Amino acid sequence: MRSIIIFGATSAIAEATARLFAQNGDRICLVARNTEKLTRLGKDLTARGAKEIISTSMDMNEVNQHAELIEKVSQQWGKIDIALIAHGTLPDQKACETSVELTLAELNTNAISTVALLTRLANQMESQGSGTLAVISSVAGDRGRQSNYVYGAAKGMVTRFLQGLRNRLAAKGIQVLDIKPGFVDTPMTESFTKGALWAQPEDIANCIVKGIEGKKSTIYTPWFWQWIMLIIKSIPEPIFKRLKL
Repeated sequence: MRSIIIFGATSAIAEATARLFAQNGDRICLVARNTEKLTRLGKDLTARGAKEIISTSMDMNEVNQHAELIEKVSQQWGKIDIALIAHGTLPDQKACETSVELTLAELNTNAISTVALLTRLANQMESQGSGTLAVISSVAGDRGRQSNYVYGAAKGMVTRFLQGLRNRLAAKGIQVLDIKPGFVDTPMTESFTKGALWAQPEDIANCIVKGIEGKKSTIYTPWFWQWIMLIIKSIPEPIFKRLKL
């Protein structure tokens, strides 16, 4: 039985992943803003086999609340085996282009709050001598594109931070997993036209669990996004600037 904390627990991908953890008989701390959704999810996970559920309502941007929660969970359960960070928003790129305040708010939600959580969680796992930090970033962070560069910049920052953290913690036996989904059919993307490249949250959840169990450092999910992004990253800048991506 593992002790798991999930930030942004009511997002579609996090919920699907939590169900897999519950089937394993793990105990899970669910953290998200919506109390009603947390209660509903907690009951569902208990019915699926979760050993114990803790639910905490929190806005991840309230970084001064992170330390108390991490301390509470680690003391109650003795340690935190897995921390999954899955919160975030999908910015309106055009709106961000005309608003410094909105741009900074989106960067704060999608990058700074994650960095704050990771810093505290890394120190906790370093002190206990084990653990897994799993973070949902995005393929959007691999290269800035005009269609979503505010979101991409935030996710790119998270990826770079994870790289450094992994380098720091590898000798301590702590796994740092960067999860890079492509297009996923979730409520956050309901306004988008779906196509062959789109995946379901359950597909991403299965990849996350396999990535954790396989002690991976980075996973693209579905797998073919690794090759798509390799091509996009390889396009020379003079050509790239003329593309509408």
